[in-house]
Amino acid sequence: MDILKNTADSLWQIVLVGLLLGAGLPAIFAFGLRALDSRSHSADGSTVEARSHLAIAAAVTCFAVVVIAIVTGILFIMQGFLSHTFGIELF
Repeated sequence: MDILKNTADSLWQIVLVGLLLGAGLPAIFAFGLRALDSRSHSADGSTVEARSHLAIAAAVTCFAVVVIAIVTGILFIMQGFLSHTFGIELF
């Protein structure tokens, strides 16, 4: 019974990380693109180029989160190489 509990505990952690990194990062990136493309529409249907500062800040924040996650993933994968070659301990 203990092995079943440990397996179930590990499984939900793997599913959570998979959803976060597998679908979460592209969703955050898409939200950043949507925030960057926020424009006002006039009554006649024409588009007015006016981005709010809040939309730009949201887009930059989304892009920063994605870049930080990518760099962290690359460093996590390279930690053995960096430790062996340069003596740098990251995590």
